[in-house]
Amino acid sequence: MRLRDHHPLIEDVLDAWSPSLGEARSAYRGHVYRVFNYARCLYGSESRDDDFAVTSVFHDLGIWSDRTFDYLSPSSARAAAYLAERGDGASTQLIVEAIENHHALLRVRTGTEPAVVEAFRRADRVDVSVGFLRADLEREFVLDVVRAFPYGGFHGVLLRTALAWFVRHPFRPLPMLKLSATPSEEIERRLSGA
Repeated sequence: MRLRDHHPLIEDVLDAWSPSLGEARSAYRGHVYRVFNYARCLYGSESRDDDFAVTSVFHDLGIWSDRTFDYLSPSSARAAAYLAERGDGASTQLIVEAIENHHALLRVRTGTEPAVVEAFRRADRVDVSVGFLRADLEREFVLDVVRAFPYGGFHGVLLRTALAWFVRHPFRPLPMLKLSATPSEEIERRLSGA
């Protein structure tokens, strides 16, 4: 699968949230595009590129938009609001499931489209591990993606954010991690406001 170095949805969202991202914008942009490309390749099709683009650009945004390291819910809420504004409700459930479950420790096997959510979960893990955990991706592909989108200090930004969070919340050091996926029914209830 060929690497994509530009997606208009990603660029639009990054531009809109640039003031919140501040100096982290460039580092986050690299992370977004690396995860986007890994997810596309792991899924094995370009048919979900728009969904992966929106998921990628919003999945960690809550760190900056809401100034929290407990960012899954704020990130998914921002994505849902963005999709509602665009009138693209068809993908909302799937994208929120992917964001909410991208730090699940166990494989995602249920939900709206588990193959899409699992590809995204594995893609983020590839990038957070600096390619150490390649999730069946070819080594050369990972290197090509990193050459196109260098790390640019992203992992340092995450580490500083995690340490600042830990100082204030020592008993919840990694609030985004969970053992298994959040059930799609629970996400659907939250989206419907029930």
